Amino acid sequence: MPTAYSRCFDPNGARYGIPTYPWQMAPDGYATRRQLRTRGLRPGGQPVAAQLMRINRRCDTPRVAYLYRVELARPVRPMTSRKWGALALAMLARRTCPRCRITYSYCLSTRHGICGVCIAAEEQRTA
Repeated sequence: MPTAYSRCFDPNGARYGIPTYPWQMAPDGYATRRQLRTRGLRPGGQPVAAQLMRINRRCDTPRVAYLYRVELARPVRPMTSRKWGALALAMLARRTCPRCRITYSYCLSTRHGICGVCIAAEEQRTA
């Protein structure tokens, strides 16, 4: 194994406290949060069972992805009508300009918090 893999390979957890594997070399039965989500599962309160680690050449801090046991995962809770309504209101607030109150078909930039027309008007006022 190359040195980067040997620094990341700790199946007993002696070095890092939990079992650690190199990137894309996790044993069967473990999955990340995203992998669980694609299967329609969630961690369900279980602790982190293992981790994947990847050493980056540019910086000293390694990248880590936490793994959970698939057999202990629970199904994702279904969306209720109230959750759908709250999500729709939140998305409406992200698409509505707070200055001119126009609702757009896209989410406004969080950098400025207002629409492009209001940004242009503000720039003309300051110039």
